Amino acid sequence: MLELVLPSRCAGCGRSDAAELRLRGLCQPCIAAVRQSVPVAWEIAVPGTRSVVPSFAAGAYDGVIRAALLDYKERGRLCLRRELGGSLAVGVFAAVGRDDSSVVLVPVPSATATRRARGHDPVGAMAVTAAGYLRATGRKVEVRALLRQRRAVADQSGLDVDERRANLGGALGVRRPQSVRGRRVVVVDDIVTTGATAGEAARALMNAGALVIGVASVAATLRRHPAASGDLSGAALAG
Repeated sequence: MLELVLPSRCAGCGRSDAAELRLRGLCQPCIAAVRQSVPVAWEIAVPGTRSVVPSFAAGAYDGVIRAALLDYKERGRLCLRRELGGSLAVGVFAAVGRDDSSVVLVPVPSATATRRARGHDPVGAMAVTAAGYLRATGRKVEVRALLRQRRAVADQSGLDVDERRANLGGALGVRRPQSVRGRRVVVVDDIVTTGATAGEAARALMNAGALVIGVASVAATLRRHPAASGDLSGAALAG
């Protein structure tokens, strides 16, 4: 029963000879692999506008990061939120830069059915963890779950870039637009593939009057975003 609730195996490599894995979810070598990942930076076009927003991920969606995200999201291994939230904080820190004025993190919402099936909100929880890391450095950061789905969308699996954009066009809206009007906002997500979802989120927030300064995620698929950035490791906040 304990093994079902608190697995003792490492989510990254499968190692199962350390009791601390029940609490941390990753062994020390896998933690090091996550923290030494090469960050990725690119730009995402905002649909319906001529704007692009800078986008940052802590690493590529493969190896330990991929395995940990799958264990966290799909298998409910919630202890991984600490490390993955730290990775998300790296992306947020890069998006915010040296400007120390206040910023709002807005998580990309999961479909209602998906959230119910998982029993938790993985992106929202990681955003809260990331905000805590940034506040510890003196940053003024808050998390607001303001995006909502205005209509149903098809499963994105198997769709190319243009099909995803068409599928998501106008799908997101903003609750309480006054909460972000004139505010600096970073869109946060777990994984960015084509960028269609993040672009739609940015569009909805911009239409509500927000100043979207960037997109931050834990990981990105390099086949979609081949340009790896310079070293952002100085922004690493995971303890």
